[in-house]
Amino acid sequence: MKKKIVVAITGASGAIYAKLLLEKLQQLNSQIAEVAIIMSDNAKQVWEFELDNTDYNNYAYKFYAKNDFMAPFASGSAKFDTMVIIPCSMGTLGRIAAGTSDDLICRAADVILKERRKLILVARDTPLNLIHIRNMQTVTEAGGIICPAIPSFYSKPKTIEEVALTVVNRVIDLMGLENESYRWNEAK
Repeated sequence: MKKKIVVAITGASGAIYAKLLLEKLQQLNSQIAEVAIIMSDNAKQVWEFELDNTDYNNYAYKFYAKNDFMAPFASGSAKFDTMVIIPCSMGTLGRIAAGTSDDLICRAADVILKERRKLILVARDTPLNLIHIRNMQTVTEAGGIICPAIPSFYSKPKTIEEVALTVVNRVIDLMGLENESYRWNEAK
């Protein structure tokens, strides 16, 4: 069964993760029924600053405004089965943990959790304070998955994109999509 996916991009540093995820989803489109994107204003500013472009405009996915509560995935009846917030700011994490559905990102996350579907938060901040850790605990206990944007190095990445892909490939695995990527100690 093809997946219906919501990708939310917040203003935390790490726009490269969002960019690489969107590119990977394009490559895996045979496994996907629909991708919907929400991008905060801060996310656009961070993308432009970190990546020196506005390429987020070039993806063939439908974008939704941060306050568009008429978006289909603002209701569980739309049957979006997976939501990834990449990168996920600590403010967004906190609002999700508190159940504050004050924008479409938090409302969609609330819907995914209440419907017992897959919510993946790619947390991108360091160090963490106790409030962050408790918010992560709350979201985890509610059924969400915290996937910190912590790269691995056993694949011996050579470029910044390869380093970031170690996180993105992990997210793709968590989403339940088939993906060719480095696997620990598996012959190629």
